[in-house]
Amino acid sequence: MKVTRATFDEVMVPNYNPAKMVPVKGEGSRVWDQEGVEYIDFAGGIAVNCLGHCHPAMVKALTEQGNKLWHLSNVFTNEPAIRLAKKLTEATFADRVYFANSGAEANEAALKLARRWALDKFGAEKNEIIAFTKGFHGRTFFTVTVGGQPAYSDGFGPKPGAVEHVDYNDLAALEAKMSDKTCAVMMEPLQGEGGVISPDAEFVKGVRELCDKYNALLVFDEVQTGFGRTGSLYAYQQTGVTPDILASAKSLGGGFPIGAMLTTAEIAEHLKPGTHGSTYGGNPLACAVAEAVFDVVHTDEVLNGVKHREELFKGKLAEINERYNIFKDIRGQGCLIGAELTDAYAGKARDFLNAGADEGVMVLVAGPNVIRFTPSLIIPEADVNEGLARFEKAIAKLVG
Repeated sequence: MKVTRATFDEVMVPNYNPAKMVPVKGEGSRVWDQEGVEYIDFAGGIAVNCLGHCHPAMVKALTEQGNKLWHLSNVFTNEPAIRLAKKLTEATFADRVYFANSGAEANEAALKLARRWALDKFGAEKNEIIAFTKGFHGRTFFTVTVGGQPAYSDGFGPKPGAVEHVDYNDLAALEAKMSDKTCAVMMEPLQGEGGVISPDAEFVKGVRELCDKYNALLVFDEVQTGFGRTGSLYAYQQTGVTPDILASAKSLGGGFPIGAMLTTAEIAEHLKPGTHGSTYGGNPLACAVAEAVFDVVHTDEVLNGVKHREELFKGKLAEINERYNIFKDIRGQGCLIGAELTDAYAGKARDFLNAGADEGVMVLVAGPNVIRFTPSLIIPEADVNEGLARFEKAIAKLVG
């Protein structure tokens, strides 16, 4: 069967509008399409392919596990899931892990756990969740409502209730909104989808203090920032603040679908048998691959290398900006970088994405004004240089 981009329009629901080219092969930080055209990948499947494409450790883990055991229901457990959970708890604040298939599901589990914890400990009145404008927490109806972007949540009927929003980095607004009814505050330790926005250090500490004051849980959505993306295993480890619940996905499986919710033993006790579940959560294939990813990422060599790549990207983008003056700000942490366009190019981030693809480099956007780069954590320096050279060609064609 001959498959083309036109076939997509014939058979797929039109909620996506993918590029004209169809990738068919990847190796490291390079991708090839059906015509054999090569691209340098600065998108990484939206911060997913943390070890690039077809990393040998991942291929080996998938092949070996694929010859042993593919799936069990959660009536049984399995060795890869237990090994991965053990490594995650030993490397973080958490004592307990719940596995899911995606970031949305990990966040859904986190929100349900927070509500159940509050109900058990304080009663039905303590049910309010506070999150932040421009946040993004997934596409289930609960998580998209908690995410602070109405464009994603409007138009589907009545939304889940007792969800409030305040502006990110506005501690006074959060303090004014919080009360004894607040059961949880959910936040990204660095907003990704909302524009690659870092929090002030005092803001994060202030959120933790307010949660403690009002007996509310602090939930960190580390779906995008987690698993090495910012230069530590999880971004919370760079803030001096420990959450009560943490959601992880994207880079966790390096491209194989898996999500995880991490929490303490005391809080975990409130999800008793039957309160929540997932058919595929904790799948042996997914957990075997994620364990292989963990073993590569959770090393000083890789995590220090992420910080070096941050300097490299920011330095090269600053040099490009000296020549073209198109960026108002270059920001982010590790391999999660955002370049905000100047007012003269406001709303045109996707034009730069498309122009980059035409020159053989894949980038992302984070809203209409920010170009986002989420490459492999181990992308070779030569690929960074070549990819940014291609991106500069795209910029030159767009701006003249």
